[in-house]
Amino acid sequence: MRTPTAMIVGLVLCPCGLLLTFTGTVAPNWRQVSHISDQPIDFVLEQGIWDMCGEQQSSHDRLCGQADELGYFEQVPVRVAQGMMPTSLAFTLLGLAVAALGVRCWQKEPRHLLAGVAGLVLLVSGLLSLIPASWYTHELWTLPAPAGGTLIAGYSLVLSYLGSCLEILGGLALTLSFHHCCKERRAPKLPPTPALEAGPWSTTGTYCNPWDVLGDERDRQQQRSTLPCDSDL
Repeated sequence: MRTPTAMIVGLVLCPCGLLLTFTGTVAPNWRQVSHISDQPIDFVLEQGIWDMCGEQQSSHDRLCGQADELGYFEQVPVRVAQGMMPTSLAFTLLGLAVAALGVRCWQKEPRHLLAGVAGLVLLVSGLLSLIPASWYTHELWTLPAPAGGTLIAGYSLVLSYLGSCLEILGGLALTLSFHHCCKERRAPKLPPTPALEAGPWSTTGTYCNPWDVLGDERDRQQQRSTLPCDSDL
């Protein structure tokens, strides 16, 4: 049996979503602050959920571990992202492991129920990463920032959004496996066909006629052989 298309779509989208979400989680670029009043014109401060880095674009000098003087990491959206993004990654890994056991591309028949459960886990993982990304975006311009700075969304936030959407779509595709389970349960079960009972003249896998159809022919030949010939007279 071929692997269903929905399962293939789920197994393609979810690993891609995991890669994007992982990059968005660890990269310190959820927000960029430029044109800071007491810094050079080409200085850009990149703020993530774990670290802050400053880069001077003209010389490409980059220094991470910037001091959090404004209490940026103490803000609720940042703290929520620090808790929910790693949880989403853990759920994604768990869902992919269950999906691999459910789809079973190396077997003829997939386990539709297990694949559907994996889809639910991956759907939850996508929501767990989408919630902090959406909340951070909503509070992007209210989070503490240096005075006079211009605020824009960083690439880590965009990758987190894309990864969350891919995981949700992949999870929804795998949850379609529940439909196949419902069809199997609703389908009427036909009684098994009775097998031919083995008799004294039957052999395994073949059918033998219990009547000797050549018996009459042999009797006729014996009668002909018992008639007197001309040489016997």
